[in-house]
Amino acid sequence: MSNSPLSQLHSFGQSFWYDNIQREMLQNGTLQAMIDNDDLRGITSNPSIFEKAINASTEYDESLKTYVTNTEAANGRDAFFALAIEDIQAAADLLLPVYENSHFDDGYVSLEVSPDLANDTQATVNEAKALFLKINRPNAMIKIPATKAGIPAIEQLIADGININATLLFSVERYTEVAKAFISGIGQRKSRGLPVNNVASVASFFISRVDNTVDAKLDKVGRAASHLKGKLGIANAKLAYQEFKTLFSDDAYGDLLAAGAKVQRLLWASTGVKNPDYSDVLYIESLIGKNTVNTIPPATAAAFNDHGTLGANLEKDVQNAKDVLSEIKKLGVNLDAIMNTLETDGINIFKKSFFNLVKSIEKKITIISTPGSTRSNVA
Repeated sequence: MSNSPLSQLHSFGQSFWYDNIQREMLQNGTLQAMIDNDDLRGITSNPSIFEKAINASTEYDESLKTYVTNTEAANGRDAFFALAIEDIQAAADLLLPVYENSHFDDGYVSLEVSPDLANDTQATVNEAKALFLKINRPNAMIKIPATKAGIPAIEQLIADGININATLLFSVERYTEVAKAFISGIGQRKSRGLPVNNVASVASFFISRVDNTVDAKLDKVGRAASHLKGKLGIANAKLAYQEFKTLFSDDAYGDLLAAGAKVQRLLWASTGVKNPDYSDVLYIESLIGKNTVNTIPPATAAAFNDHGTLGANLEKDVQNAKDVLSEIKKLGVNLDAIMNTLETDGINIFKKSFFNLVKSIEKKITIISTPGSTRSNVA
């Protein structure tokens, strides 16, 4: 293994996951090289990532043709999941040694349920179970938006032994609900006499989207708020981590730890900087700490390897993080409303990507199903 900055994150107790997946990186050795050289320990995906991967290349066309040929009444939605599952399986196979060598802590590949199910608990549970069975890999992880309807789905799926990535978390309060759902699900497994050491979960806490939205509100407040710009995303994450330590302390979680249960790690998501005035590695450097994951997009991963600085910064300046939150609230910025809007907007962004992708796949299916079509017609 190289001595790259990314590869050294694990010495601080943090796992580097990659916020990207596309067929080419699975087939040309890119992913394996990242596992070997950068200690890559997992992959996350979402509808926007798959929209870009599938619509921007012809790499999926042959698989789509095969699927359509072998499927009666093929539709775009099912075809998308068929293509996505092929990628998830291939990535999971490459990461299986990481999964095994880490004693099931890492090596996971996430696939998200359909975003239009975000407000339907039972439909989310049903699709999550179906996807997990279809992927048929122990290191698959199903991504569930942590909406009000998603919380009971997360609890039930954990109780049923499915690895879960609870996503689109913006507030500490909602994170706490997710963590308690995980703890309850693990507790149910223990009470049923089921194994608890092989069920993993992460809580994906979003960073840059918070700053992007709050900074715009602070701009409206004026100069009195300028020193607070670019501060809330990190402050919010630091306070969530303090909550994590309380929820999964020996006092609160010791019985389940003793039974072999894992903690539900906080995963830092949306860690690519959106404001060019900020350091492009701000959200990596600031959030390095034990029992955490950072899922890093491609450009940010390359930037951190080039000029990132390592340091256990997650637990520094916790009081300052509390002060930042307090100051912003005193300026009249309604953070509760902002967090709710970010959740709704996040789901809508994924819905748009998902439906655009389904629509484009349906067009390809129509071409494939038309006599005389050629591969070039599909692209």
